[in-house]
Amino acid sequence: MPAGTGGIINADKILQNKSIILYMPFIQTEFPDLLVFDPVVFGDDRGYFFESYNENTFSRDGNVKVKFVQDNQACSVYGVVRGLHFQNNPYAQTKLIRSLQGSILDIVVDLRVGSPSHGKVFSIELSAENKKQLLVPQGFAHGYSVLSETAEVFYKCDNFYNKAAEGGIAYNDPALKIDWKIPVDKMILSEKDTGYPVFADCRHNFFLNSNQSYA
Repeated sequence: MPAGTGGIINADKILQNKSIILYMPFIQTEFPDLLVFDPVVFGDDRGYFFESYNENTFSRDGNVKVKFVQDNQACSVYGVVRGLHFQNNPYAQTKLIRSLQGSILDIVVDLRVGSPSHGKVFSIELSAENKKQLLVPQGFAHGYSVLSETAEVFYKCDNFYNKAAEGGIAYNDPALKIDWKIPVDKMILSEKDTGYPVFADCRHNFFLNSNQSYA
């Protein structure tokens, strides 16, 4: 299976053929600065290897110039819905999200006033199998649902947690029409996540190009 489709490249064949693989691991979405990272995975009879993060690769190939300062990891069971969360400026966070075990549906909403995708929803399945990651810039609300029996989610942040800067959007905002791929009677939510306002009533300070820029 070719690179960029969640498959594994046979490292021995590459060495035997002395071939050079030229592959851009970043997929630009229709949302400004929102990127999917689809790494090249090298495998042989021992298993596989890939770089889940390389500062040079992200800067060179993705034009991502971010200094990550905190790593977070969470384990959740099927049906858990987390979100939608954000931190206001100056404590806004860029996140690089992946699933170490299991599968999640990752959801983001563009909050940035002036963005062509303002108020729109983007979703992608991230799994231990496909090894894809989502680079979420500052100015987005983020959440995910757990599609597998359990899932371990790992994400890098470029700013520290700040409780006073916390904000959120209702996971079930009728205007956003988010399909979490979980039946309503199977959803598991925290009390806090059931109390956020809808998008139209959300208070934030995000404007396109006023937050972290990758240019």
